[in-house]
Amino acid sequence: MGKALEGVRVLDMTHVQSGPSATQMLAWLGAEVIKVEMPRRGDITRSQLRDKSNVDSLYFTMLNANKRSLTLNIKSPQGQEALTRLIASADVLVENFGPGVLDRQGFGYEQARAINPRLIYATIKGFADASGIDAKAYETIAQAMGGAMSTTGWRSGPPTATSAQIGDTGTGVHCLAGVLAALYQRTVTGEGQLVEVAMQDCVMNLLRVKLRDQQRLASGPLAEYPGAPETECVPRAGNCSGGGQPGAAVRCAPGGENDYCYVIIQPQGWAPLMRLVGRKDLIDDPKFASHEARLQRLDACFDVVERWALKRTKFEVMEALKAIDVPCGPVLSTKDILEDRALYERGFLVEVPHPERGTYVTLGSPIQMSASHVPVARAPLLGEHTDEVLGALGYSAEEIAGMRTAGAV
Repeated sequence: MGKALEGVRVLDMTHVQSGPSATQMLAWLGAEVIKVEMPRRGDITRSQLRDKSNVDSLYFTMLNANKRSLTLNIKSPQGQEALTRLIASADVLVENFGPGVLDRQGFGYEQARAINPRLIYATIKGFADASGIDAKAYETIAQAMGGAMSTTGWRSGPPTATSAQIGDTGTGVHCLAGVLAALYQRTVTGEGQLVEVAMQDCVMNLLRVKLRDQQRLASGPLAEYPGAPETECVPRAGNCSGGGQPGAAVRCAPGGENDYCYVIIQPQGWAPLMRLVGRKDLIDDPKFASHEARLQRLDACFDVVERWALKRTKFEVMEALKAIDVPCGPVLSTKDILEDRALYERGFLVEVPHPERGTYVTLGSPIQMSASHVPVARAPLLGEHTDEVLGALGYSAEEIAGMRTAGAV
């Protein structure tokens, strides 16, 4: 079985999360990904949030699977010459340095295009150049300035970040889409191009349903939000679904911090749900009989369900509601997920041996293809493939040794 991107060479000049998440997915699709890192230091996440001393952190290993690591000091003449050869041989370059950093080193888009006109050059920034915003962006800053934070949390509390990495990894997925499209277009034109994505823009793209609701406010309060508040902007809605069908997380037995099941009440589901929980009297009660009536008292509706759920585990609640076709899902903790053997059996969670830190667990690719399978491999050690990559570029062992002595690799 072949690999979808077999034969595609990617220069991964990224660090932290947004870029590495994009290049890791390219590796999972079969591309040869060469991670270019500074000698002795490497990607800063190698040493961040370590759970074991003097080994690569899980932060790094879980974002850099299936890659090769080349150390290269691109400020040195020898490093610049080696990077020029790499660019000439590459199909894709992905970078997430600060604005102008690679341009000053002589490897901005126009300079790289002059070396290799077929190169797809992908750049990830916090803010689009046209935005006029010259500032650093991190995950939570992107959530704040992309509008997501203002709509997350409870109306009685402050704006809240989501722990899903919509700013970093969300941007990486957008970058992946752009790179794949550019590779396809190159099969027609024969030429590469610049692919640009900005974290703020990508968060806003993921927020489009809330931007939909902002425009709907012109016609009056949003009935699907608890209490239909009269606000100038889309309110924070707690665990409300914010969609056409109301939803809430109801407490379950034995009452731990994650013993909840998220339940959605659709119009056709009200009667069977009330029969299940022993409240048939509410099926025809004028206060609850219609969807519109229930929207006026959502807390009371879910309180009825919660009284029943408190006597059952979240998994028992799911099984019972699934049997009557009521949409629901248990709130899975990170512990629940890492202990779910079914995820290992289908290969989405993978136990990976590592020569320094021992076995660790990482996620596999969420994109499954019937004719392209790429087994998950561990993240590389710093500079592990330097000699191999440079040798393939035509450098002799003596030249590589000299570059190492000079601090170029």
